[in-house]
Amino acid sequence: MLETTSVGSFPKPDYLQKARTAFSTNKITHEQLVELELQATREVIALQEEIGIDILAHGEMERGDMTTYFAEKLEGMGISDLVRSYGNRYYRKPIVAGALKRPIPMTVEMYKYSQSLTKKPVKGMLTGPYTMCDWSFNTHYDTRRDVVLAFARLLHDEVKDLENAGARYIQIDEPAISTRPEELEIAIEAMGIVTAGIKAMTISHICYGDFKTIYPRILDLPVDQLDLEFANSGYSNLDVFKTPKFTKKIAYGVLDIHSHRIESVDEIVSGIKKGLSVFDAELMMIDPDCGLKTRTMEESAAKLRNMVAAVKIVKSELGL
Repeated sequence: MLETTSVGSFPKPDYLQKARTAFSTNKITHEQLVELELQATREVIALQEEIGIDILAHGEMERGDMTTYFAEKLEGMGISDLVRSYGNRYYRKPIVAGALKRPIPMTVEMYKYSQSLTKKPVKGMLTGPYTMCDWSFNTHYDTRRDVVLAFARLLHDEVKDLENAGARYIQIDEPAISTRPEELEIAIEAMGIVTAGIKAMTISHICYGDFKTIYPRILDLPVDQLDLEFANSGYSNLDVFKTPKFTKKIAYGVLDIHSHRIESVDEIVSGIKKGLSVFDAELMMIDPDCGLKTRTMEESAAKLRNMVAAVKIVKSELGL
């Protein structure tokens, strides 16, 4: 209980950012870019091991955007011009322009490489079917449900391939679920397709939404663990989960990834204890609110170090 993890993404080092730009203008080869992605992945795995994280993420160094990365690997998809995401951040939005097909596995080789670097478990990581639909334009399928279920069927194959490659933890991120509560039933149906027959522990990360609009129905999402943010809201959203009782495993966010401020150990200890008043300790895992890619590596490391230190204090007080 109270194992530590990170949600997925880490900040890309400067040398990789420059390499990605150089590749986009044909100044370096794809092979050169891949080697730098692997180098950055090695650094992220080593950092998490040194800090003492229990369940590792590979850092997503090979991914620019969590939907575009997959869109570029799927048949039936194209990419738009730049679209504003939030603030001054832009990305190229995927377009579903034809029947969706997965020619080859999309995440398995990087998972296998990352897992080869450590004896600790590394999570398989992919974007869920509802978010892939919600964050893409559709010019092919008749309805949004059709799009979501098409994604779900091919993502099930990806999850199965990750499990066959040895992944014990597989995270299917669905940050878009809470933005359209009226479509929650579609998201639940689709996740049931994705996780059908999977024995690995399945996780879904859902961030920065109005949880009271989807709770308790979200407990029916067919995954073993929900990964939710709490630090950014000052833990005010804990009240949502008091009644009815939360029954799944939970990855409990204690680091605000939108803030440069480094949370103190005492502050994180207090946050964990607030969570223990709502969730059963044996069901809790501790992590940041979301991926760390918007922070610097120095900020990410400092936040994670304090998180691990805080967990040790809480576990000691609980006699664990």
